[in-house]
Amino acid sequence: MATPTHAPARAAQGGPALRRGTLVAGLLAVCTAQIGLAIPATLNGLFQSQLHPVGSQLTWISDAFLLPVAVLELTFGLLGDLLGRKRLLVGGAALLAVGEIVSTTANGIHQLWVGQALAGLGAAALFPTSLAILAAGAATTAQRAKVVALWAALLSTGGFVAPLIGGITATYGSWRWAFVVVTLIGAASALTSALCADESRAPEGRSLDLPGQLTIGVGLFALLYAIIQGPEDGWTATPVLIALVLAVLGLAGFVAAELRSSSPLLRLDLFRNRSFAVASVITVVGMFSFLGTAYSVSIRLGPVQELPPMRTALAFLLLNGIALAMLPVTHRLLNAVAPRLLLGSGLLLIAAGNYWAAALPVHDHSFLPLVAPLALVGLGFAVTVSSVTATAVTTVPPHLAGMASATTNLLRDFGFTLGPAVIGAIALSRAGDHFTSTLGAADLPAPLKGAGTALLEEGGPLAVNGASAASPKLSALHPLAESALGTGYSLGFAVCGCAALVAALLALLALRGRAAAEEPAPVG
Repeated sequence: MATPTHAPARAAQGGPALRRGTLVAGLLAVCTAQIGLAIPATLNGLFQSQLHPVGSQLTWISDAFLLPVAVLELTFGLLGDLLGRKRLLVGGAALLAVGEIVSTTANGIHQLWVGQALAGLGAAALFPTSLAILAAGAATTAQRAKVVALWAALLSTGGFVAPLIGGITATYGSWRWAFVVVTLIGAASALTSALCADESRAPEGRSLDLPGQLTIGVGLFALLYAIIQGPEDGWTATPVLIALVLAVLGLAGFVAAELRSSSPLLRLDLFRNRSFAVASVITVVGMFSFLGTAYSVSIRLGPVQELPPMRTALAFLLLNGIALAMLPVTHRLLNAVAPRLLLGSGLLLIAAGNYWAAALPVHDHSFLPLVAPLALVGLGFAVTVSSVTATAVTTVPPHLAGMASATTNLLRDFGFTLGPAVIGAIALSRAGDHFTSTLGAADLPAPLKGAGTALLEEGGPLAVNGASAASPKLSALHPLAESALGTGYSLGFAVCGCAALVAALLALLALRGRAAAEEPAPVG
């Protein structure tokens, strides 16, 4: 998910060899963080049926974890340089475990949000610090390349293992057991780091950028709040308007703070390089498309069709497992093919898979029709995620490669965070409108129509779908609710397809192969 902002000098100059204990600790840490990030997606159906979230509350479960990762990973990378990376590995894994304990014991949606936010804070520390401690211990450039490849492999392994954990525990026990397993993995990661990892830090020339961190935190949280709540509460609702104003002020304040900072959280002059700016847009849009797809799949199979958790797990194995299986191939392709061509091709595959999924009827509850479109998206993601950082890094001068990589990871995680927020808002808004229109035209008794309208106003279309499936008295509403949600999330797939297509065209037409010669002009 993230890379250190600056490659440690000790590794570049040659230092002691990377000890096996540090290697194991770093790899376990990133795998743990990715498992924590991916685990809720397979459980959305059970959250809906047992915790009864209303409106956009289900979306906030995913974004409660993702938001701290997107906002704080650069800061935690810096804190690792200043305070010591081993300390952050131990603390991050312990905090993730605490968050999962809070999630395990949740009796309501709000406690689950708190638990996932705490776990996300821990993951925000683990993602950049795990790679930084491995790179710091690498004695040669070749060894660093090897540990980076291993780090990426364990990142993909986490995405592969998470749906298995969620599917198996939910099928043979409870969704709570999934969080118990992640708690144990987090505790094992913290203990391994405490006992086996070597300490490293690189404080020279580094300092905290508190104004930058505060402004980007306020800006991004307010923006996501407005995106998620706007369709539900109304864009003119006072809290939504306040959030939009805070988003503008926060992001404008962030730009102003970074322009004045002697040690900025994000070097804005990188964006004066046209090709890097284009690559950054591609990163946000492309990753939004992928995680928006994953979120749409989890809602379609879980809360809408109410299929067993193992079906959702199989879907996520297709989406994430192909990236793991393809790692040796994609690394070879990066050496043989221009990264921008790989990036464009991968995004085209994601677009094709989404358009295919959008055309599937929601009343068909069999898994087989989804296999081919999800395989296309998974294959496209495997190619895209391996080439997106390489594409951005090759568009800047070599001495800015570390900062470009860190910036790209921040933008990638921001795109991930936008996926559930935007697609959830679009799909639920469309589903609500569709249900209202079909309910009005349906030949149903007036009291039943009144009950359907009341359920919609209170909890949204997902609540209508769940209640009508559980109650024989409301069963006549179920086909209308399922059809409405199918229409909404088909639109979600189509939006993800359009986003991937736009990103692919930008990659193929707007990127240039030798943009690294463009030196960003200094700021200020």
